[in-house]
Amino acid sequence: MKTIICVIAAALLSACSTVSPRDAMQRDVDQATAIIQRFDEIPEKGIPPSVMKAARGVAILTVTKAGFIGSARGGNGVVLARTEKGWSAPSAIGTGGLGIGFQAGVEITELVIVLNTPAAVDAFAKQANVTLGGNLSVAAGPLGRAAEGSVALQSAMYSYSRSQGLFAGVSLEGTSIGTRDDANAAYYGRPVTAGEILTGRVQPPAGARNLLSVLSKY
Repeated sequence: MKTIICVIAAALLSACSTVSPRDAMQRDVDQATAIIQRFDEIPEKGIPPSVMKAARGVAILTVTKAGFIGSARGGNGVVLARTEKGWSAPSAIGTGGLGIGFQAGVEITELVIVLNTPAAVDAFAKQANVTLGGNLSVAAGPLGRAAEGSVALQSAMYSYSRSQGLFAGVSLEGTSIGTRDDANAAYYGRPVTAGEILTGRVQPPAGARNLLSVLSKY
């Protein structure tokens, strides 16, 4: 099911691409792998290992925000859940939106959203669109090794970001993230639901091995 979220994301990130849907999804998986590795390279400011080890799932996205006077943002990525047999296969997700006010420039933000509760995972598994905030609280996660010994669950989701460009800061309250069913169907060769993927009923393809290997240490 196509949503306005995915349409905006596609317009910003994929409109001019000649890459096949399956290859585009593989690119998102590879990018998610690189993002986790980049966060691991800055342990003093990155995600505390205890947060990742306690995570019930993780969403990883690259979001592009651009504008002059008005603004638009769009991003693609994947979400995975921890199952009894380890991490699930990746499910495609996307986000997008419009803004108002004077803004100029381009910003690319790498986002990692740690899903701390079963309810947070269920939202991605059972809903076409997930809105962060409200019943699914999202907060900036604790950072680095200094927080390792004092980490306590304070939110259904923790957000972490790395940004470049002319915009400053990132707020995820009210952000909607949608399942990209077409991308999942292309990647797995048949129609599959996010619930089937995140509960481990869909076998991870070979292209996801690097991502699963990076996550397997948590």
